[in-house]
This record gives sequence, C-alpha cells and structure tokens, in this order.
Amino acid sequence: MITVSILGSGNVATHLYRAFAESTEVQLVQIYGRNPTNLLAFKDKVSTCSRLEDLKKVDIFILAVKDDAVEEIIQKLKHRDAIIAHTSGSIPLSQSAKKNGVFYPLQTFSKDTPVDFKHIPLCLEASDKEIYTLLEKLALSISPKVFSISSEQRKSLHLSAVFVCNFVNHLYHIGESLCEKNEVPFEILHALILETARKASLHSPKAVQTGPAVRNDQKSIATHLERLTDEKYKEIYTLLTQSIQATYGTKL
Repeated sequence: MITVSILGSGNVATHLYRAFAESTEVQLVQIYGRNPTNLLAFKDKVSTCSRLEDLKKVDIFILAVKDDAVEEIIQKLKHRDAIIAHTSGSIPLSQSAKKNGVFYPLQTFSKDTPVDFKHIPLCLEASDKEIYTLLEKLALSISPKVFSISSEQRKSLHLSAVFVCNFVNHLYHIGESLCEKNEVPFEILHALILETARKASLHSPKAVQTGPAVRNDQKSIATHLERLTDEKYKEIYTLLTQSIQATYGTKL
C-alpha cells in the first residue's frame, strides 16, 4: 500500500483525490490547502489541513498547486525524505527536493465534470530509478496509460496541449457566440465537434484537414470575412486561414 497526501484543493487535486480514493493500492492520508474553505468538500472523507507543519509523513506527496507555488512549498515541507512529485506540465524536476519527481496527468480538468483516469495519460519523471518505480506503481494503480517523459518533452507536450485544448476550446466559444448572435442552436455543431476530434485521434490531423482554406475556396472565405463584424474574430479567421493555406501550398 502506497501512502499519499495531496497538496492542493483545485481541479487537478480534486480529480486525483477521487482516483486515488478508488484505488485498492493507495492509502490517501491527507489533503492540504491554504484556504480552509476549499477543504470543506474533502473534510468528511479524508483528513485535511491548512498548515504544512500539520502534514504527516507519507511515501509520496503530490503537489497539485500553481506553478509559482511549487518550489516554495517544497522548501517548507518538513518531511524531506518523502518523494515529492509535482503535477505541472511546464516546470522541470525540482532541485529543492531530496527525492523529486513529476506526476503529470495530461488532461483538462473541471471539478464538476467526471473523468475516467483509465483513459488519461500520466507522464512521469524522477530523479532516480527507485523513485520512478514507485511513481510508476502509483500511476498504474489508476491508469494503464503511463509514460516516461523528460522535462523538455513535457514542455513541448504542454505547449501542444494549449493548441489542441485551450485554443480549440476558445474557437468553440467563438463558434457558440456566432450561433447565439444568429439564433442558431449550438447543439447542431456538437456532432461535428465530436467527429473532428475522433478523426484527429485516428489519423494525422494534417491528412484530414477540410474546409474552404485548404480548398482555396476564395468565394467562401470572402463571404465569411464579410459576415464577421467583430474585428478580433476576423483577425483570428484570417490568421488561421493563412496558416492552413501555407501548410498546404495554397495562397490567400
């Protein structure tokens, strides 16, 4: 049985708590959070604390906190012989911990949206083989998708994730706002969204690109630009069209 405490009470911490709570190989000892109010959701299910000095010794501390708080918390932890693993996609292995690692779940998390960790890749890194082995055991207790990823690779993954998740979601927002403006149910686009994601997971996205930009359909492009009254949206449309046409050798 691996003993674990989670430091953090946000989206990532909440979902890791739920996953570890269901694992028969993990004993979840404590949840730490600076704001006692945020700990109320956990209070009846696991021991909580809002002071680092109240943390008990465990095998692994999982730091699911903001990037700029990671080093500060590591330096203040009194249990320096435990493995300390952060969940950040963009910061490297800590230099402050004696036994340091990374336990990075590559997924978008919202507290009220359930996720199945069996389908979530866990990207691991550790300062030595022994630490990696224990982190791997912990990861495999909640997901079969476990990858050894270096700090440099993780930075590239995080950047890629911003493009395929955060930026794409913002484009969904723009599409939804255009639908609302014209009194069209956004629901009509749901099937298209799902099919686009499905194709991108089955093939190279470059191989399945469709639309007026890749076809060099100048008439449709001009019509779309004319209909876009928001200059920010028009600029985004133009930049993406130019990028697609540069990729496929056509010209705006």
